[in-house]
Amino acid sequence: MTSLLRSALAAGMALGLCLLASPIAAAPAADPLAGLWGGRIAFDDGLKGSLSVTRTVSGWRARIAGAEARAPVRSGEVRFAFGPGKGGFRGELVDHGRAIRGFWLQPTPSDPRIGQGYARPLTLVAAGHGRWRGTVSPLPRRFTVWLKVWRGPDGALVAAFRNPEANSRGGAAQFQATRTGDAVRFFARPDPAQPERVLVATLEHGPERLALTWPDLDRKITLTRLTPAQAAAAFPEPPDAPAYAYRRPPETGDGWSTAAAANVGMDPARLTALVRRLAADDPFAKRPALVHSMLVARHGKLVLEAYFHGFDRDTPHDMRSAGKTFASVMLGALRHEGRPIGPDSRIYSIMAGRGPFANPDPRKAQITLGQLMTHTSGLACDDNDDASPGNEETMQTQAGQPDWWKYTLDLPMAHDPGTRYAYCSANINLVGAALTTTSGEWLPELFDRTVARPLQFQPYAWNLIPNGEGYLGGGAFVRPRDMLKVGQLWLDGGVWHGRRIVDADWVADSTAVHARISPETTGLTPADFANFYGEGEDGWAWHLGRIKLGDGAYRDYAATGNGGQLIVVVPSYDLVVVFTAGNFGQGGIWNRFRDQIVPNEIVAAIVR
Repeated sequence: MTSLLRSALAAGMALGLCLLASPIAAAPAADPLAGLWGGRIAFDDGLKGSLSVTRTVSGWRARIAGAEARAPVRSGEVRFAFGPGKGGFRGELVDHGRAIRGFWLQPTPSDPRIGQGYARPLTLVAAGHGRWRGTVSPLPRRFTVWLKVWRGPDGALVAAFRNPEANSRGGAAQFQATRTGDAVRFFARPDPAQPERVLVATLEHGPERLALTWPDLDRKITLTRLTPAQAAAAFPEPPDAPAYAYRRPPETGDGWSTAAAANVGMDPARLTALVRRLAADDPFAKRPALVHSMLVARHGKLVLEAYFHGFDRDTPHDMRSAGKTFASVMLGALRHEGRPIGPDSRIYSIMAGRGPFANPDPRKAQITLGQLMTHTSGLACDDNDDASPGNEETMQTQAGQPDWWKYTLDLPMAHDPGTRYAYCSANINLVGAALTTTSGEWLPELFDRTVARPLQFQPYAWNLIPNGEGYLGGGAFVRPRDMLKVGQLWLDGGVWHGRRIVDADWVADSTAVHARISPETTGLTPADFANFYGEGEDGWAWHLGRIKLGDGAYRDYAATGNGGQLIVVVPSYDLVVVFTAGNFGQGGIWNRFRDQIVPNEIVAAIVR
């Protein structure tokens, strides 16, 4: 997902947000502005709380938070809609009627900038004859702003805004600040060729509340002065936390066996030094590494998990485009079941039932799923070009076509299929259309059946298109421990805990070279190419590379997402690494996680 607010879904992050709404404030500082500030904007999440479902002779009835919905009985299917902006449920009776397994449907916001709808797994358990009950916990939609103000070496006030959900910083990494009465002016010129960036704020009700209109939202946000303890999640570790000491990760019943690092040939002292370094990073520096989590598995054992900025092992994280790799996993799972679908399948043949399509072109009939997964479809779709009609932001914010599959299939052709690389989220989303059409299963249900339940995923959220179909262009919320399982599944040739999910030959084929990324394949000049890409190769929804360590180079493959959402597999070391992070729009920072931290600090910690 590319929209700023589409990532501002904090999914229960332990950010100390209750403190931001609290009247408790720090004692006034000697300098009226210096210190820590914080505030948030909360968006409507839809209905939440206890959901009760009753079956009567006249049909189904559901109640939640004072709202009621009714639906006819249709075999074992259970579906409810509570109305616009409220939510719904879809599921089916299982276990001989002792439960209803399904999904809570968090509604799509009326403002498309805020985000998409989501499907969260929800099982209702029997609570008496003809009655079932469960608890609805939608993804909280939050936008948090931290502010630190301090005196620079020259005595001038320096300020830095930080936002964990979307890395919205107000237009600059750091500002200068001045105060005239109750008016506060933040100003910076990060690019000498561009106009000065200015934010104007007002001190309200004394020196403890600072109000301003946030430019990326065009909404007012009020910041309150906070103590370091109240703003603990603004930092990698709370300011008073003891120094990190390595410990074996716990076994929590989620499918991971764990081991001490030394037992799998890794030096715990080097891993400790790495975690301490990340924990010591200053988040208000000009180019901080905003790592939210780091996990390492070796020889099939989870040996390291570290969480920062208030995140924890139970918090699903926005995977951004790393979620595109689920296209490869689900396609492989359907092939393992013998379904007639593969990289050579042609998308317009599969989706013919949604025709006729705009901009008819004989080249459309040649587009394959493999070309969609390698961003070489030839459709006029380029996420790096704001003028491209298939640009993800353009597709997601237009209001004319709620069916994003049809929107993409209607695009004109820009190139012959297979001849030009252009990164395009809508391409991968069309793979979801093919999976849904071929299997006859709603995409969240297909994901749950073929991936989430076999890999023992714990709570997650799958994002939806406005017409209710599943979105495969990125942005699912998944726990880091569950992200790590995807890499381990591939490292183990398609098997998890003795259960084959995809075939070994699919693992090999999906991580073979099927497209090259270069100035020649993108049609860009070397200078323009460097602004958007690095030279590399793609498999079927996997990015391929080689990590360098000393004089050696070792093959790896990865799922990658904006901000630093990474699943990195290094087969020669029997190693899987996961990062989640908040460096959205800062590829120069988060690409270093794979290119530098993995080889120089994680692989380097392997002693045997």
